[in-house]
Amino acid sequence: DSSLEQLVQLQPDLVLAGQYTAVILRGRLQALGVRVEVLPLPVTLAEVEPYERRILQLLGLDPAQAQPTPELIAPHANAKRLLLLGPNGMGTGRNTFEQQIIEQAGWRNYLTDSGYVQLDLELISRDPPDAIIYAAPDHQALANRFAEHPVLRKTVPPENWLRTDYWRWQCPGPLTWELIGQLHQWLD
Repeated sequence: DSSLEQLVQLQPDLVLAGQYTAVILRGRLQALGVRVEVLPLPVTLAEVEPYERRILQLLGLDPAQAQPTPELIAPHANAKRLLLLGPNGMGTGRNTFEQQIIEQAGWRNYLTDSGYVQLDLELISRDPPDAIIYAAPDHQALANRFAEHPVLRKTVPPENWLRTDYWRWQCPGPLTWELIGQLHQWLD
């Protein structure tokens, strides 16, 4: 449950944490003498390999085992457009880590605005994406209800709704390359 009590009870030699993960909890662990290493999350695909190398090094493994960054590609102008739909009707636009994943897989990002964008159902219905990838947790929440809107369901056929594990989008690293491979397979 990631509580202080549970973590101390596990008596870890090392705790790896992301830069935004439970700052107070990290501080308490450090105050108790637990070694905590804070890793800044990659914000580009090029940063994934050094990130993985650092984790391997901290675990006492050979950093050379890190998967090398593949040659980065730019999408073709006529590539299919993919909308990454998040909670609360938010979409992932340009200049994001997620866009780099979408493009590396051979898609174009449906959204042309930068950052995380509040989606407009009227615009989507007038100019629908070729596919929607819906990465949401399995449990139902009001934040995920936007994906059930009838306009979206009528605009994009069910076979063009792609599902992937939510955590794949949350944890950059070697699994990023698997996610890119999965997205690339869906192009066919």
